[in-house]
Amino acid sequence: MAKRLLKKKKKRRSSPLGRMFRTLYRTVVVLSALIVVLFCAYQALVKPPEQAAPPVAAVPQTTPAADDPDTQEDESVLPTPTPLVRKEGFYTFLLAATDEGGGNTDTIMVVAYDTVNQKMGVVSIPRDTLVDRKLPKINSVYATEGIDGLKSVVSDLIGIPIDHYVTVNLKGFQRLVNAVDGVDFYVPCDMNYDDPTANPPLSIHYKEGMTHLDGQEAMEVVRFRHNNDGSGYTDVGRSQTQQKLLIAVGKKVLSKPGKIADYVDIFLKNVKTDLSATDIIWLATQAASLNLDSGVSTATLPGDGTVRYHGTSWCYQLEREACLEIFNDMLNPYTTEITMDMTNMLQVS
Repeated sequence: MAKRLLKKKKKRRSSPLGRMFRTLYRTVVVLSALIVVLFCAYQALVKPPEQAAPPVAAVPQTTPAADDPDTQEDESVLPTPTPLVRKEGFYTFLLAATDEGGGNTDTIMVVAYDTVNQKMGVVSIPRDTLVDRKLPKINSVYATEGIDGLKSVVSDLIGIPIDHYVTVNLKGFQRLVNAVDGVDFYVPCDMNYDDPTANPPLSIHYKEGMTHLDGQEAMEVVRFRHNNDGSGYTDVGRSQTQQKLLIAVGKKVLSKPGKIADYVDIFLKNVKTDLSATDIIWLATQAASLNLDSGVSTATLPGDGTVRYHGTSWCYQLEREACLEIFNDMLNPYTTEITMDMTNMLQVS
């Protein structure tokens, strides 16, 4: 009897199914904790990009004169200025594409992204746009003054601050198109142009209509201006083609998220920007909700490309009123309208 009492009870062995559930439970707990830690780190580190401060100059606002009749007659009393206020979550970017030599920027766009309302405006500035420089075409500013100089000129031209810049060389664009296995695109006109002196040499030959473009072909289409006989289209038409092709490539990139490693490699080797890694991550999370079909508007600044300035022919003088309307409709980062006196669109005639 005593031996029976002293006899140790055997431990019950857990079943394989029980061990599996306990292991699964521990795994879920660890993963949940890891997710919480990563989420907290994301919230702490990944923050919205900085917005450039509005200029010190303010929008004039007429202030009613005081009841004192002497004050009403005093012309020295100036209107009270109203400080410019930035819209929340509204960012402006300068996008520039450089040629092989890294000199002229034949593609210049200003992109405005309203992350609150998920709207994006893409406005092309024609390469020959008139600016007050020794070389009076805007595409030459980058070669002589660098990206900071180009940012300053564009900001002064439009009347808004540029928050960040992105420059890409044409070789990077070519690699990106190849990474997504090419893109289907409607070529807007017959293209027949040869220039053996270009760097690299150009030999562009396409028929109007839908076609599939690889990287080299897409680069040729965006560089095309006119045929050897002078036909084709103007810089405005060229800018519109660039915008449409850029959006087509963007859609293709988003449709192939599995190639993220290729995209990162292309970005690191061919893109220069003042956006930080955390800025890019934050913007990418916002852009995931952007509808590229209905949420993106495009325009090219209208003007006259036959102007001569300081001995330079074929400068592109902007149409001030029409451009101001585009600035307010698509690029305005302020809670108040951009006024003509805030811009600097050089006029010769």
